[in-house]
This record gives sequence, structure tokens and C-alpha cells, in this order.
Amino acid sequence: MKLKELESCLQQVDVFDEPKILLEQYPTSPHIAGCMLYTIHNTFDDIKGKLVADLGCGCGVLSIGAAVLDAGLCVGFEIDEDAIDVFKGNVEEFELPNLDVVQCDVCSLETLSLAKKFDTVIMNPPFGTKHNQGIDMTFLKTAISMAKTAVYSLHKTSTREHIQKKANDWNVKMEVIAELRYDLPASYKFHKKKSVDIQVDFIRFSIK
Repeated sequence: MKLKELESCLQQVDVFDEPKILLEQYPTSPHIAGCMLYTIHNTFDDIKGKLVADLGCGCGVLSIGAAVLDAGLCVGFEIDEDAIDVFKGNVEEFELPNLDVVQCDVCSLETLSLAKKFDTVIMNPPFGTKHNQGIDMTFLKTAISMAKTAVYSLHKTSTREHIQKKANDWNVKMEVIAELRYDLPASYKFHKKKSVDIQVDFIRFSIK
């Protein structure tokens, strides 16, 4: 599948009507999701036939993309019931059999029972701003414990050094695959501008 086809497919995915500020619900744009998944699939062959987890899956754009690219099974993990309802509607719309979703708090997942259960973990975690300091690292630590092969994640470029230190501590190899401009639409009332650009790293963590 070509990148353009994947992107236009992901444009059909329904997203949040009313994003929740405390959960930092910024949908992953079809463009960014498409670029991430296309690279994971074509460069690293970490989707097709694999067991994939999507942490903080929201309405499911990354999960659906992984399923479209023939993941063996993609399981989304999400705390918010409203997001899960949209996710399930998307799954029905796309008629994808290789998708499932689990309602849970990623930050308090019983990781021992899920340790090394997934080949690949993909995610666009909360960036850990405002009320959620450090949540991005909690997501990352959970993802690394769940993955056999690799974790793919988006993180603010400004946190790169901190994340590199953590990756060294956790004995995983970190590779910045691309630097992206993440366009945050003015989805909340406190956003004065129409949209805000954030520099974001798309990172692959290889499990040694």
C-alpha cells in the first residue's frame, strides 16, 4: 500500500467530538499516523502478521492503520469510554477483524502479565504537560515492558536528552527516526492561536 493510500484511508477515521483536556486528547493526524505506520511497516517490517499494541489508542487511528497493514492482531488500550465508543464505531465502519480494544488505565496496567506479550507497541502518548507531569515516561516504560521487538512512539523533541538517559537506564536502544512538526489544532478553549506547532521526535526503541 502506498503512503498516500494509507493516509486517505486514515482520513475516514472518526475522532473525538469533545476532546478531554485532562487526558490530553489530541488526535494523531492522518498524515502523522500514516508516516509512522508506513515507516514501521516498510522499513522495519514490524506490523504485518505481528501482534501489535496501541497504548492510549484514543479513537483508534494508529490501531486501524496497523490493522489495514495486515497486523496479525492489534489491541488498543484506552481509559476513556467515549473514545472507546468511537473506536468501536470505526472498527465496524472499516470491517476489520484483526482489531480489539481494552478499557484500562495504561498507567496502572498489570505489566507483569503482559510482559513481552506483543511483538510491537505503537503509541502517541500524552506529552506529560499541564496536569500530567511524567505520564509520557510511564507510558514508555509500560510499552517497553510489553514489547518483544520494538516500541514506536512520539515525544516532544525538547525531552530527547531525558528520554535517551531513561533508554540507557532501561537498556534499550533508542533511534530518532524522524523529526516532525506536530500541529495541535486549537481544540481547547485556552488555545489562543488557531493551531500550535510542536517539534516532535518519532522514536524507535529496540528491545535488546
